[in-house]
Amino acid sequence: MTGPARPRTPAPKFLLQQMEELMAALNADLTNLDADLQSSGGSPSAREDTGRA
Repeated sequence: MTGPARPRTPAPKFLLQQMEELMAALNADLTNLDADLQSSGGSPSAREDTGRA
């Protein structure tokens, strides 16, 4: 036998690493979206201005 079982809890460092990876992926997605929007006709505010007239 190996002794009493310890409850397994995720280490805070592991959770922080996961959050950093998710934020990096989100940032990359937002960067790509921004590039797509800029190449397809300018900023969102420019589209709003044309829609109001």
